[in-house]
Amino acid sequence: MSYHYSMVIQWSQEDRLFLVHLPEFPWQEFHTHGRTYEEAAKNGREVIEALVEILTEDNKPLPEPRMLPTKPLQVA
Repeated sequence: MSYHYSMVIQWSQEDRLFLVHLPEFPWQEFHTHGRTYEEAAKNGREVIEALVEILTEDNKPLPEPRMLPTKPLQVA
């Protein structure tokens, strides 16, 4: 299933891994990681699917996806 939730993937020199933060699910700073960017993104998608499933089963509301502005960004 496809969800429109955000993922922030950043390199951690200390951990030597890509860490994944899911802004719409803020109760934990980092949710998963990966040795490569692609692995981190795949793991992030899996965590999003699991969180949506858990919230749905518990009859809890899903967070609203964060949307970028609909107007093109102006670069100075």
